Amino acid sequence: MKLQDYSAFCKSIPNTTHVVQWGDAHVWKIGGKVFAVGGWAKDIQNDDPDHICISIKVSEMAWEIIRDVPGCRPAPYLASRGMKWVQRTGNETISDEEMKTYIKQSHDIVATGLTKKRQRELGLLKD
Repeated sequence: MKLQDYSAFCKSIPNTTHVVQWGDAHVWKIGGKVFAVGGWAKDIQNDDPDHICISIKVSEMAWEIIRDVPGCRPAPYLASRGMKWVQRTGNETISDEEMKTYIKQSHDIVATGLTKKRQRELGLLKD
């Protein structure tokens, strides 16, 4: 997935914010909490210099299914600390369209973990 496609998709999800941090990583957040990180992995051989690796938070079931499929791996740093984060390094198994579904699911997982107060502030909960 190209950076511009990744950013356009993340921007289309309601209540998101974008920041470039941790070097040149494009980080998308909901309520101040990270749900997607896009950037260039230095340890990955890549023929397309515009292709980015994307790290997302996943459900327990998705973690078991996709963490070791071709083109995916436990997300560096995050997964090593016991968190269920996967990094897509290539589209061998997960297409860009499928990745968009996983990004949206990551957004929903993180949004659900926000405090009820913060969810109300963002319009995610009805009173």
